[in-house]
Amino acid sequence: MNAIDTPPVVLCIGGHDPSGGAGILADAEAIRAAGAFAVTVVTALTDQDTCGLRHLYPQASEQVAAQCRALIADSAPRAIKIGLIGSASLVPVLAAIIDANPSLPVVLDPVLASGAGQSCADSLLLNQLRQQLIHRSTLITPNLPETRLLADGATADDCATRLLETGARWVLVTGTHDDTAQVTNRLYGPDGDRQDRDWPRLPGEYHGSGCTLASAIAARLARGMMMAEAVAAAQDYTWKTLQQAFRSGRCQLTPNRLFDLHPGSAQS
Repeated sequence: MNAIDTPPVVLCIGGHDPSGGAGILADAEAIRAAGAFAVTVVTALTDQDTCGLRHLYPQASEQVAAQCRALIADSAPRAIKIGLIGSASLVPVLAAIIDANPSLPVVLDPVLASGAGQSCADSLLLNQLRQQLIHRSTLITPNLPETRLLADGATADDCATRLLETGARWVLVTGTHDDTAQVTNRLYGPDGDRQDRDWPRLPGEYHGSGCTLASAIAARLARGMMMAEAVAAAQDYTWKTLQQAFRSGRCQLTPNRLFDLHPGSAQS
């Protein structure tokens, strides 16, 4: 393969969802659809399906650190995407990886609950996120409940302001958990600017939409897009994956992340 044909690599660090709806498998699909390639480090095995999460099995921090270092040395990723962490003990490891690779954009999807609502983070992990990862992230992509847990503000604007003050460079607050007719996603930039994008709210519940969006953004950053452009294109792609979602299990729908791999379509 010629260098011109080689897809940029994204290092995905997150949990393994055996149902394939969320986690590392979702990351890899969304990144491949964007014309990039995922290399993966599993932070936690999970006992879950489309109906919900039953148990987390965090992996050893030394193992996660060694795998990250090996993949970075071997594959030279152009972006890092962090999803489910599962244990506060892993946060210092991830902080050290980011510090050792300061040129790489970092997309942090702070998975604090499963799509069905089960908690994925205790108070210790929340504090570690606030103290060690938010200010090291280029973009964080919480939904509204996660934003309130991280920043304890009354509104999305209040929370985003606090997160930016903490050190995050960009904050994307997704509106999937509102009860409005439209889903409004709000991108807050380092200059105080806010960009809103509205999407028709689709019927049903979806497993892995947050993973899909964050990974789609990371892939586009790895391809060299500017942040606002990458976020806009990834939102359009993610909405289409939900519009064409399918039922792979009894409960939540699975986004169809590989709905169209023709050049210029899913990559837009």
